[in-house]
Amino acid sequence: MTTDLGAPLVAGEPETAPARRAPRKAPVRRSTGPKPPTLRHERAILDSGARLVAGMDEVGRGALAGPVSVGVVVVDLSTGTFPKGLTDSKMLTPAAREAMLPAVRDWGLAWAVGHAGPAEIDAHGIVVALRLAGRRALAQVRRSLGPVDAVLLDGKHDWLTRPGVDLFEAFDLDPEDDLALPDPAVRTLVKADLQCASVAAASVLAKCERDGLMTGLARQYPAYGWDGNKGYGAAVHVEALKAHGPTPQHRRSWRLPERDEA
Repeated sequence: MTTDLGAPLVAGEPETAPARRAPRKAPVRRSTGPKPPTLRHERAILDSGARLVAGMDEVGRGALAGPVSVGVVVVDLSTGTFPKGLTDSKMLTPAAREAMLPAVRDWGLAWAVGHAGPAEIDAHGIVVALRLAGRRALAQVRRSLGPVDAVLLDGKHDWLTRPGVDLFEAFDLDPEDDLALPDPAVRTLVKADLQCASVAAASVLAKCERDGLMTGLARQYPAYGWDGNKGYGAAVHVEALKAHGPTPQHRRSWRLPERDEA
C-alpha cells in the first residue's frame, strides 16, 4: 500500500499528521513612560550612618532671565512611600506638577526652595549662584531639622560644596547659617532626578516655584512671554529682546540677542 505521494507504509503504522504550529503568544505590552524613582540610593546612604539625607535639584540654569532655583527635600529611614506618579519635573506636564505639589510638600521631613537672582549670576557666575541658592534652601530646612548629613545631587558636578570660604557668600548667607559647620557630604548621580525620589520631589518643588515667579514677572514685562517660556530662549523671548533690549531680570553677562537698531 502506498500513499498518494508514493511513500510506502508499514502495516499498522498510522499516517503522520501534519505538524501543528505553536499558538502565537500575545505581544507583551511595555510601558512607554519613565520608570518610577525609588528610595534605594537614599536608604543606602542612611544605612551607612547618615541621619538625614537631602535630595537636591536645580532649575533655570540655562534661562536667559530670572533666577536660578534649587529645591531640597529631606528624608530619613522613617520616610514612607512617595506620591504616586512622582518623577523628574521635566517629564510631567505643568498641570500634573501643580496637582502633585501638595502631596510632595507633605511627603518628606522638610522641604525648601532657594534662589539666586540675575544680578548675582552676573556678578559671580552660575556655579556660585547655584551654590548660594542651594545653601539658602539648606538653611531653611536646617531651622526645623538641624543640618543634613548628606546631599544627593543630580548630574556629575558638585556645585554645592564650597572650595573655600568665599567672602561674598559669607556676607550674603543668612546670619543663622553657621559657616563653621562642615558642608554635607555630597553624592552626585547622573539622572538622579529620574532615579531618586527625594531628588525628583525637589525638582518638582523648584520647577513649580520658579515657574510661579516667572509668571508673576510676566505681568511686569509682558512683551517677553515669560508666562509661557519661563525666561528661556524661546522665539517670542528672543524677538522681544531684539525689539526692546534686556530688562533688570535678564542675565546681562550672558550672550543675549542684541537689540535691533532702528
